[in-house]
Amino acid sequence: MVTRRQFTIGAGVMAFSGLSTSLLGKAQTNSMQKTVVGYGPLVVDPNKLLDLPAGFSYQIISELDQVMNDGFTVPNKADGMGCFSLDEDRVILVRNHELTPADLAKLPSKLKNHKTPLAYDHTVDGVALPGGTSNLIYNLKTKTLEQEYLSLVGTIRNCAGGVTPWNTWLTCEESVMTPSDGLTQSHGFIFEVSPEAKGLVEPIPLKEMGRFNHEAAAVDPRTGIVYLTEDRGDSLFYRFMPKEYGQLQKGGQLQALVIKKHAQFDSRNWASSSMLVGDWYDTQWIDIHNPESPNDDLRKQGYKLGAAVFARGEGIHWGENEFYFCCTNGGAKKLGQIMRYQPSINEGKPNENESPGRIQLFLESMDKSLYNFGDNLTVTPFGHLLVCEDQYTDVSDNHLRGVTPKGELYCFAQLRIQTETAGACFSADGSTLFLNIYSPTKTVAITGPWDHFAV
Repeated sequence: MVTRRQFTIGAGVMAFSGLSTSLLGKAQTNSMQKTVVGYGPLVVDPNKLLDLPAGFSYQIISELDQVMNDGFTVPNKADGMGCFSLDEDRVILVRNHELTPADLAKLPSKLKNHKTPLAYDHTVDGVALPGGTSNLIYNLKTKTLEQEYLSLVGTIRNCAGGVTPWNTWLTCEESVMTPSDGLTQSHGFIFEVSPEAKGLVEPIPLKEMGRFNHEAAAVDPRTGIVYLTEDRGDSLFYRFMPKEYGQLQKGGQLQALVIKKHAQFDSRNWASSSMLVGDWYDTQWIDIHNPESPNDDLRKQGYKLGAAVFARGEGIHWGENEFYFCCTNGGAKKLGQIMRYQPSINEGKPNENESPGRIQLFLESMDKSLYNFGDNLTVTPFGHLLVCEDQYTDVSDNHLRGVTPKGELYCFAQLRIQTETAGACFSADGSTLFLNIYSPTKTVAITGPWDHFAV
C-alpha cells in the first residue's frame, strides 16, 4: 500500500501497487486525460446527499442550526477545515465559515445580535461579524460529537487555511473589505486558531503575511516557511518567511514566486499552452513590500517585478518535501489545474538560487466530467490526492476527485445537492475522512476500506 507520506516523496521511484513506478516525469499530456477505476462504482445514496463507493459510509456529525455547547447554533457556509489529534480516540476539527456582513440578516437571533470584545470586527451597532471558525471535538471510537463551539468571530469569508507543524490552524480571509464598507477594520488577513481553545480566541491579524484575497496556506515543517494562495484570476503564489520558526506574530518577509528566465510567466494557459504538463521550471522569489497595502495591489506589485500569474490559487496540501495546490479555473478549457512545488534544499537561505526550488504543472483538466474546478485538497491513506470540486456550472453535482501519483483521475464521491464539497481532511490514523458540505452546512465523517484501491 502506498502511504500518505509516500505520495509526496519527490521525483524518483515510488512503490505503487507492488510495482516500481517512475514518479511523474510528464504525468499526462494536455491532449489525453487518463482515468483509473479507483474505489469502484458509486452506490446511490438513498438519502440523496452523498454517493460513495461500496463499503464506504458517511455520518452527519454537525449541521446548520444545530445548538452547540456555547449556546450558539452551527453557522452556515462551512469551508476549509483542519484535523488535529487530541488523544488516542479523539480529534479536534477547526472549521471555517465563509460568512460576510450581508449574511447577518439571515442568521438566527443569537448570532445576529452577538456582541463580544473578542470579535475582530463588528458593525456600527457593535454586532460581531459572522465570519470565523468553530471547533468540534469528535470521538473516533464511539463515533460521537462531544463538543462544538465558536472559536473565532468578527472576520469575513474565512475560506480555506492550513494546519501548522506546531498544531494550530491558519484561517484565511478571502475579502479585502475596509472601514469604508461600514466596518471598523480592514480585512484580507490570516488569523491563527488553537484547536485546544475552549471558546473564542483573541483575534490577531497576521498583517505581515499580506493583505489580499487569501485562500489557503501550507507550512514547510523543516523551515517554518508558509506558502499562500490567492483567489483571483490574476493571482500570485506567495511565501512568508517568518523571523522566528512557529512565531508568525513576530513578523517576517512576504515574497512572490517568479519563474526563472521567464519574467511575468502566465501559468494559466488561457491564451496559449505556456506551461506544459509534467515540465519542471526553476523558481526564485521576490520581496513584496507594504504587505498591508490598502489598495489591494500586492499581486500587481509582484507582477510588475516579474512574478508569475496563476488562475485562482486555492487549496494546498503539504507532503514530504513538496506540496500541491489547485488553480480553480486554470487551463486551456478553464476547468482547473494542479500545481506541484518542490522547495530548494536551501529554501529561504542566501544560497537558495544555487539549487532553486522548482514548480510543475501536475494536472490540467480537459474534461469537465472528470475534473471541474478543484478547490480544497488533501491526501488519502492510499497516497492519492483527493480534491473537492467547487463549481456551479451546467454540471449540477460536485464531486470528490481522486488523483493518483501518475496524474490519473477517478471519482471517489458525488454530492447530490447543488453546493460545494469543502474542507476534506483525514484523522491522523487515516481511518476517517472529514468533509464539509458548504451550504446548508453539514460536516460528515466518512469511513471505509481505504486500502481497497483498484488500479
